[in-house]
Amino acid sequence: MAKTPITVAYGDGIGPEIMKAALRILLEAGAEIEIETIEVGEQVYLRGETSGIDKKSWETLLHNRVLYKAPITTPQGGGYKSLNVTIRKTLGLFANVRPCASYYPAIDTKHPLMKVVIVRENEEDLYAGIEHRQTHEVYQTLKLMSSPGSEKIIRYAFEYARANNHRKVTAFTKDNIMKMTDGMFHRVFDEIAADYPDIQTEHMIIDIGSARLADTPELFDVIVLPNLYGDILSDVAAQLTGSVGLGSSANIGAEYAMFEAIHGSAPDIAGRGIANPSGLLLAGVQMLVHLGQAEAAERVHNAWKRTIEDGIHTPDIYREGRSTQRVGTMEFADAVIARLGMLPERLTPVNYAKDEPIRMEPPTAVKVKAKKELYGVDVFLDWDEANRDPNALGQKILSEVITPELTMTMITNRGLKVFPDVDVNSFKTDHWRCRFVSQTPIHHNVIVNLLGRFAAAGLDFIKTEHLYYFDGQPGFSRGQGE
Repeated sequence: MAKTPITVAYGDGIGPEIMKAALRILLEAGAEIEIETIEVGEQVYLRGETSGIDKKSWETLLHNRVLYKAPITTPQGGGYKSLNVTIRKTLGLFANVRPCASYYPAIDTKHPLMKVVIVRENEEDLYAGIEHRQTHEVYQTLKLMSSPGSEKIIRYAFEYARANNHRKVTAFTKDNIMKMTDGMFHRVFDEIAADYPDIQTEHMIIDIGSARLADTPELFDVIVLPNLYGDILSDVAAQLTGSVGLGSSANIGAEYAMFEAIHGSAPDIAGRGIANPSGLLLAGVQMLVHLGQAEAAERVHNAWKRTIEDGIHTPDIYREGRSTQRVGTMEFADAVIARLGMLPERLTPVNYAKDEPIRMEPPTAVKVKAKKELYGVDVFLDWDEANRDPNALGQKILSEVITPELTMTMITNRGLKVFPDVDVNSFKTDHWRCRFVSQTPIHHNVIVNLLGRFAAAGLDFIKTEHLYYFDGQPGFSRGQGE
């Protein structure tokens, strides 16, 4: 077999130690890979490369198409963006796949029957990283979700479930509150689920779903989630198996892939030789399966299972009475290598030879666009006068700003209606939303004229959101009493 070129990043903190250990094991197991190393992370940031990766490294990554990456450190402050997010978005790595299985009785856990796969949307949601400080008191981050992005990750979850003989796919959202964004994700989930009658489906609100995952994870099989929820719950699920240090992650796109442990760079234990390489090693197993090297993947995973089954544990999972030997990073690697070719005796052996990597192309079908009509605007203000009396603000707008084409239906503060005809005693910030609507479609020049009148009245408008209807349905959330 010709060797497959891969790009390897040793990372920061414990990264170099655990990468060295993981690569030793993979190569000893017969992985047919050709390694090209790049530098990413903290030292690159501190050299002035604010993305955390230089141009030459990008070129290497784009050429090889597969990145095996140890944890990196993002310096605090200075406007540094997360390199992980940059790589995922730039390379179109829309699916983050994190298997979370119990290894009981080899490793202590309260959930010995747990076997869950978290499939997390990887490019959208709050991870767009679009944030603004709008007033002295109020900050904003934008939650952006698209129907094509949701369709890709949800269909991937169902394809993954079918290919790997999983019985059920569950979606978690908060669509009882975020009815537009999470509501769209839920709707797309239901639509796609109809194409997979052989797979059981369910939807849960994220709060009760999280509680049930923590309490009885054996109720779940494959869970598909928007980006932020998936990031949080995949760490929770990994910890439930015994340690976040065991968690691995595959980031999959149509053309590129990245494989990594889910934990951070742990600088507090860097250089001490005690870090657990298991998460990164198991990410390497996912990488070998992705590359079609199932035999080597099996050898590594089964040898790893036999090692932890024999009680040879790094300090994070060592337990008196269950563990037999406390070892460091490289000693653990030596123990796994010594067991290559062995099968676990109590844990279930893996069999990757029957699995096919899930290849997903972005949706290409052009959907019929809805009729889009502009009916109004939300104007956001920075206003801190008259003891923040909403009636004073409302009367000023009605006397100095309002135009004949539009009606002001409400003013809200932190989402709560405070004008008109509302007696509200709750705390108010200096950030106000004023909603203007028309009974018939309007042109943008109506809004431009309105904003000019705001400026003439000395009112600081800081943001607008247009109010559109799509095929006669509102493309915005209703306020109280609307």
